[in-house]
Amino acid sequence: MNKNLNIKSLIIDKPLKLDCGQTIVNFPLAYETYGSLNEKKDNAILVFHALTGDQFVSGLNPITKKDGWWSYAVGSGKAIDTDKYFIICANVIGGCLGSLGPSNINPDTNKIYGITFPVITINDMVNAQHNLLEFFKIEKLFAAIGGSMGGMQVLQFVSNFPNKAKVAIPIATTSNHSAQNIAFNELGRQSIMADTNWSNGDYANQNKNPDKGLSVARMAAHITYLSKDGLQEKFGRKLQERDDLNFSFDADFQIESYLRYQGSVFVDRFDANSYLYITRAMDYFDLIKQHGGNLSKAFTDTKTKFLVISFTSDWLYPTSENKEIVIALNAIGADVGFVEIESDKGHDSFLLNTPNFLDTLKDYINTSYQNNK
Repeated sequence: MNKNLNIKSLIIDKPLKLDCGQTIVNFPLAYETYGSLNEKKDNAILVFHALTGDQFVSGLNPITKKDGWWSYAVGSGKAIDTDKYFIICANVIGGCLGSLGPSNINPDTNKIYGITFPVITINDMVNAQHNLLEFFKIEKLFAAIGGSMGGMQVLQFVSNFPNKAKVAIPIATTSNHSAQNIAFNELGRQSIMADTNWSNGDYANQNKNPDKGLSVARMAAHITYLSKDGLQEKFGRKLQERDDLNFSFDADFQIESYLRYQGSVFVDRFDANSYLYITRAMDYFDLIKQHGGNLSKAFTDTKTKFLVISFTSDWLYPTSENKEIVIALNAIGADVGFVEIESDKGHDSFLLNTPNFLDTLKDYINTSYQNNK
């Protein structure tokens, strides 16, 4: 799945000590850029992607031949304006679109890693991506932005590098994974591992693909990205291209057909083991535990200005969890703003055409940049 068509890649030659205790070196970090870095190098925005995202934020994804995952927000004249800002996004380590991950060849064995790949964390992902600043000779980012798992990376980045971003915008995220979210991720992992083609993670070396398990994992996860009201409004109990029930286990309802489609197209672009590794990294994320049970301590030294954004219908990373981040920042007197956006699109609101969100994001970014000059 680690396709290398039209993929920019940086080889990180500095050893990276992972949280699991292992060290990686001379590893690829795939990335993409949009817009131009100005002479002052003060207009750079690092975008962190979510679980199933990649470095292709906007424009045409050369692998899927579809629009980038955040095309609603990133582009000429859009909320994150490529005419004004230099946008960088990397495929996380553990991913499957050019960066080092379980679908890469292990140089020690000349076989695909599979689950012999080291378990990685959000902290590892962020530390790997920090190398991009040195590569582009950027002393300080204008902004670090990301939603969902991307928001976790924003928080970790500011905690690790308190003076490397002037603005941080974590969106629809959390400071640690709830039991409910760990449970959803475990459901997806077990779906993959129950597929006989998974072969204890060695499927790639055996020319197999656990596509059925990965498809079910995607279907289950996709439900959590939506909202009850949004699903009801879009699908209700509408039947799929039929006038009455079929009295079979075909997709009678439109929602069934929709979920099956989501699962089937996902397996063409994503690696099953990467899904295991990245969801595990999300579950291990706990910025509170990292700082002795006090989230405020994660940001003690930062001068970064924050905007935390949540959505009313997001039950995966609800407003209450986003507010915990705001409270922790307020406790240390950080410069933090908070906005809850009205939306019936659930967790996916930040990825979709949600005008109130896009307007808020655009205004905040542009105002912050002007005030920073």
